[in-house]
Amino acid sequence: MQVFEFHFNPKLKPDLIFDSFCYEPENIYERRVGSLYMAGLLKNALPQNFKLLNNLAKVIKENYYRSALHSSEKQLKESLKTANEFLEKVAKGGDVSWLGNLSFAAISLAPHQKNGGGELNFTKVGDLKIFLLRGGGVIDIDRKLRFQDITPWPLKIFGNIVSGKLAENDIILVLTKDVLEIFQNQNLLTEIAKLTTFDERKLKEILKTKGDELSKVSGVCLLIFLSKETRYPAKGWVGKKEIISPQSYPKEFSLKEVFTPHIKNLCAGFTPILNYLKKLIKKPRLGKLVSVKLPKLAIPKLSKNLISILALIFFLVLGSLIFQKERAAELREYQSTLNQIQEKVNLAESFLILKEVKPETLKDANSLLKECWEDIYFLTKIGSSLPKNLGKQISSLENEISKNLYEINKLVEIPEPKLLFEFKPREFIPNKLVLTDNNLYFFSPYSQNLFKISGPSEAEYPGGGELIQIEKKFNLAANLDDAIAFYSKPNQVFIFKDGNFSQVSLEEPYADFKGEEDFSSFKSNLYFLDKKRGEIIRYPHLENFEWGSPQLWLSPEIKKATEAESMAVDGSLWILNKDNSIGKYYAGRLQETLKLDIFPYPKNFSKIFASPILPYLYLLEPAQSRIIILNKTGQVIKQFQSKKFDNLLDFAVVEEDKSSSSPLAAARVSKDGKTIYLLNGLKVYEIQTADY
Repeated sequence: MQVFEFHFNPKLKPDLIFDSFCYEPENIYERRVGSLYMAGLLKNALPQNFKLLNNLAKVIKENYYRSALHSSEKQLKESLKTANEFLEKVAKGGDVSWLGNLSFAAISLAPHQKNGGGELNFTKVGDLKIFLLRGGGVIDIDRKLRFQDITPWPLKIFGNIVSGKLAENDIILVLTKDVLEIFQNQNLLTEIAKLTTFDERKLKEILKTKGDELSKVSGVCLLIFLSKETRYPAKGWVGKKEIISPQSYPKEFSLKEVFTPHIKNLCAGFTPILNYLKKLIKKPRLGKLVSVKLPKLAIPKLSKNLISILALIFFLVLGSLIFQKERAAELREYQSTLNQIQEKVNLAESFLILKEVKPETLKDANSLLKECWEDIYFLTKIGSSLPKNLGKQISSLENEISKNLYEINKLVEIPEPKLLFEFKPREFIPNKLVLTDNNLYFFSPYSQNLFKISGPSEAEYPGGGELIQIEKKFNLAANLDDAIAFYSKPNQVFIFKDGNFSQVSLEEPYADFKGEEDFSSFKSNLYFLDKKRGEIIRYPHLENFEWGSPQLWLSPEIKKATEAESMAVDGSLWILNKDNSIGKYYAGRLQETLKLDIFPYPKNFSKIFASPILPYLYLLEPAQSRIIILNKTGQVIKQFQSKKFDNLLDFAVVEEDKSSSSPLAAARVSKDGKTIYLLNGLKVYEIQTADY
């Protein structure tokens, strides 16, 4: 970690005071909370205020390191409370000239020795700006504090704290207002961010090129660079203030410098012994060779069997040693992979440092975490064969990655979803449902009749229900303006209105028409999906539940929808494809294809729903026990998942509250798609999305 403090032209404005303060831990206890950095500026300063910044920094520093028993975040909060009390005392003493003129930032950083990153906490007041420079990009991380109000009395200058994680090679940059303007106008922020390797010389070279512009401003630039080789400076070190001169850390501790003198002394002690040995081991002259008789050793004669056994033992030991060496190398490789994944996770988490994250930043974090998920997938499969400590690391990291991905992708786990109704198999087995006037109708292509749920009661069924007798099996259903159209083979539509059925025959568009695959309606026009041919067939509505001749809706020159899985119509026509993409069509032509960026990765969506009065698309995925809500550009709004959703068959969404006397309507009014009904086997669940 390196710290650079730039003080630009302190004497340029007599009534402008600015300073920066850098404090490091003095013992192992203070290292728990890490380093403390501050920068401040006071405009229109009066003589009695000349020491205000120093006194304020001293108060914060003393309280930050006073006990060092808590986390760095809590320690900073407590020290800022004391700072507010200090400023209130100054104001009560009659000196309020600094109000509205003070800008001050306090940053705590507890570094991680292993990965070069750290835990960041900071707050600020006034015109100071704090940036995070990472990977060539510049992130404005103090937006959350920008419009923070100052409570007039009791005086509260410092309020909220922003917390997050930093990664190796991150740069924290604190700039006062005038310096910021020069940095932005001269593109200095981007130039510093794009430094591939960061050092004092390169930083000075960048600033030197803008010397003329910087000579006209007065203010502070505090730069903190995080590197993996973090060393704490000398005890009690405080940042030195220099004009246009960065403060670097003291020279790092060198093992060579410490041990070299001791090694020389040790060698000097062995010198007499070495000289004596040299005399004994002198090279003999030619002609004066000394013969030495060695004693004879009695070597027992080994049998062939014993030699074989010894050879086997030798090779077993050798094989074991080779295996252990390979295993050790393999484990080191796994550990290295884990460390790399952890660094990526830390980087992604730092993207999420603020609640109000820009969409592009959120997308970057999502992509990075998906990479981590794919990287760790293999390790989770072999986790049981690895040492216990390594297995725990893998499991912990997997949980951390999935938790972040679930949060970014807005997935909500529902342990106990609300059970609205449960069917008795001897009475009725549902397969599909349709919703109209806030009444639910269940049907099946395998059995006759309908079943209606109209509201709670104490009757035989927990939610109250009614069996509607009709000697027909229905494959599909679609809402009309004030009725339901049920489709039954071959090409028969039954209109259900006010409790009565009427039958309509449709003209076949071609001989092998498969109309039972998917069915939708818009403004009472009927749309059928023939998956085999990839055709959309439209029946225009005439009047009084009569329809004209069928039309092939897709334009002849476009590719047929042979990969279609489901269809919905809301003015545009949406086709859910087998590859889990969504095609948006209008007037028979493909407008765009939405490639869904969702985690958990889609396996097999079964149904899509859209409504002209709702801004959302709804997707059902039984394979992963979830229903997904998207906006109509493909961005995730919310996901709902539950272990109880173990046999999802169909769903319906309340589109609007049509004035109805139904108890179900009275109990479950929704005007914006906030109520979803899920058919799961014999059970019907209800989700109120506003509750999550």
